[in-house]
Amino acid sequence: MTVTGIEISKTAIEMARKHYGTAMVIHHGSVTDMPFDQQQYEGIFCYALIHLLDSSEREKLIRDCYSQLSEGGYMVFTVISKAAHTYGQGEFISKDRYEIFDGVKMFFYDEESIKSEFGKTGLIEVMAISESQPFFLIKCKKES
Repeated sequence: MTVTGIEISKTAIEMARKHYGTAMVIHHGSVTDMPFDQQQYEGIFCYALIHLLDSSEREKLIRDCYSQLSEGGYMVFTVISKAAHTYGQGEFISKDRYEIFDGVKMFFYDEESIKSEFGKTGLIEVMAISESQPFFLIKCKKES
């Protein structure tokens, strides 16, 4: 498997290089600055990140990821659910988006918002999962 990463933290990139070596491509920057290359990918995985973005950034990230999928490729996202104990806490910013602590702004998803944001990008499955927080696992597939 060939992996390409995007990471905003130079420290995290240094840790990855120390653990995995220097052969893996890791772009330094924010996902909001995508695309970093013109590659087509068979799979894109975005873990617990998109809910930290505002609506236009989320829309761009989904569009950019889908554009870089090869035909038959999958993209998988995990997003925080409205079932999280932090939903509705902190300062209200906009519908389902709150500044919950120290400037962290989060958008909380439900099935309706998932369909709205991912519905045009091959949405095939939504699954509730529980880790440190209640999340949704979202799977999309790019058809020909």
